[in-house]
Parts: sequence; structure tokens; C-alpha cells
Amino acid sequence: MARIAVIGGTGYAGSHIVTEAVRRGHTVVSVARTVPNERVEGATYIEGTLLDVPSLVAELQGVDVVVSTVPGRDDMLGKVRPAVAELVAGLPETVRIGVVGGAGGSLVAEGGPRLIDTDGFAEEYKPEAREAIEILEDLEQTPASRDWFYVHPAGGFGAWAPGERTGSYRDGGDVLVTDAEGESFISGPDLGVAVLDEIESPKHPRGRFTVGY
Repeated sequence: MARIAVIGGTGYAGSHIVTEAVRRGHTVVSVARTVPNERVEGATYIEGTLLDVPSLVAELQGVDVVVSTVPGRDDMLGKVRPAVAELVAGLPETVRIGVVGGAGGSLVAEGGPRLIDTDGFAEEYKPEAREAIEILEDLEQTPASRDWFYVHPAGGFGAWAPGERTGSYRDGGDVLVTDAEGESFISGPDLGVAVLDEIESPKHPRGRFTVGY
């Protein structure tokens, strides 16, 4: 079993990753700016923030995997990318880094444009999407000795469309996963399943992948 830290562990993506990791018997640390009243039984909760990386690195000594689920939106816009870069530089190279990004960096077809570059992508979401893409680009520039993975959820991923745990999903590689009607969706619990599958049985060392139904 691994010791897994989830930064943003009380948010939508983070809480489902924490839940799935505990379900599978891992040692789980949830890191967030405030400790919630409702907690996943079996997880350890600590206060911490990406904006104080030195303290965060000290708190995470001994972990095997660190997954960042903090989005670059609202007061965090423009701050997540440099913080993740500082975190990656500060953690031992034995620690695998995971990042949950957004759908914007996914390709809409093999060899095709990114979702963010299509006409239908809303302008209001572009700053957050660009920052998520820049985090991926930074990871790709890290030394070969640093292992990481980056997850693009489906386009319809979010608290507004929670869904249930089915235990299954499709891995689209670089391409956005869509169903027969062209819809792109994955539930919060199944995003957790996909992340834990990658942690337990790595298929994307130093790589990204998309998930959906």
C-alpha cells in the first residue's frame, strides 16, 4: 500500500480521490486550507496550502505519491502553476507527482486541435484552462528521473454533474473521451477510480491521459 497525499483533498476531485484511496486501503493524507467537518473515515486531514510550499513539503515527508487537484480559478488563478513547479522541485525524486488538470488541453481528435482552441470553448474558462495546460508543459520539461502523471477529466466533469461510482471508464490517451452522442462525461467517484488505477498500476509514466465514459 502507498502513502498518498491529495492537495485540495476537500474539493470535488480531491475528495473523491481521497475516498477511493481509503477504500483501497492506502494511507491517505488530505491537504486543504481548512479541515472540513465531514471527513472520510480513515484519512488524515491537515491544513496546508500550495501557496506555502516549504511548509507543505515538510508536512509531506515520507509520502510516495502527491496528487494536486487545485484548479487555477478565482483567487488561485495564476498562482497554481508556479506553486506546482515549486512543489515538484521541492519533493524528493522518489515521490511520484499526479496532477488533475482540465479538459481544455485534450485533443478533440487524434492529431487534431485542443478543446480550448475550438470555437465552442467558453472564453470565461480559458484562463483556468491555459494555466492547467502550462502546468502540463512544465511537467514535460522536468528531468527524466522525475515521474509524474497528468489527468484530463471529461468535459462534463464537475460538482454540477456528480454521477455515481461504476468502477469503469475509458482512457482516451491524448483525445477527449466522448460517447456515441458526442457527450463527454465522467463522475467524481470514477475520476477517483481512474487516478487510483494509475497510482496502483502505472500506465502513463511521465505522461498525460484523458478519462471519460
